[in-house]
Amino acid sequence: MSQASEKFIRLSQLHKLRRCEQVAAVCYRVGSRGIEFLLVQTRGGRWTFPKGSTEPGLSHAQAAALEAFEEAGVHGRIEEASFARYRHSTGYIHSHLCEVLRLDPPQEFGRNPSWFSAAKAKRRLREGRRADDGTELAGVVDRAVAHIERQRSVALREQRFEGTKKDALQKVQFEAGLGIHARMETAFACYVQGETKQAEPVVRGFGRRVLRGAKVLQLRAAKTD
Repeated sequence: MSQASEKFIRLSQLHKLRRCEQVAAVCYRVGSRGIEFLLVQTRGGRWTFPKGSTEPGLSHAQAAALEAFEEAGVHGRIEEASFARYRHSTGYIHSHLCEVLRLDPPQEFGRNPSWFSAAKAKRRLREGRRADDGTELAGVVDRAVAHIERQRSVALREQRFEGTKKDALQKVQFEAGLGIHARMETAFACYVQGETKQAEPVVRGFGRRVLRGAKVLQLRAAKTD
């Protein structure tokens, strides 16, 4: 009887794989000048989308929302499903559309969040990058524009026929301001009551942030009347 082969992965490899998994918030607004995108600057001065690693206990959309808040001070609505992905030096980055409702000063210094038209955003994303990398980032803007316009068309059609406005961005709504300590207190209460499944993700996800006294986003399902 043959023994089934098994493949073992070192813990260091798992940590490396986790660092490769990143998310980005493609932040936008729609106004009289059309669709505009909010970009931030890297430490090297290049323009990019707010992005970072995934967070334990958070979905990809929630992790992207957290990056948008920390790097650009964004409050708004983010789509749960990733609409595009692009290459990075450490792997692929999953992109989530984020409609900006308002801005606060970002928590991270030197990010310089700025609004650009779609055409100008594509030029900024190409600056200082290799041609293929810049083209891929510019393609994310093109896909975002097509996705936003398609969503708006569907929402307007449903509103016309059903009298309500529904879109994918209503699935997750976030608002900064709920401190981590409050989240941890809620988790502790769940733990005391024996609801360990509800408590553990919060403890795992935010235990590290409690120590450094940061704030997190309150994420909740938006109303879909």
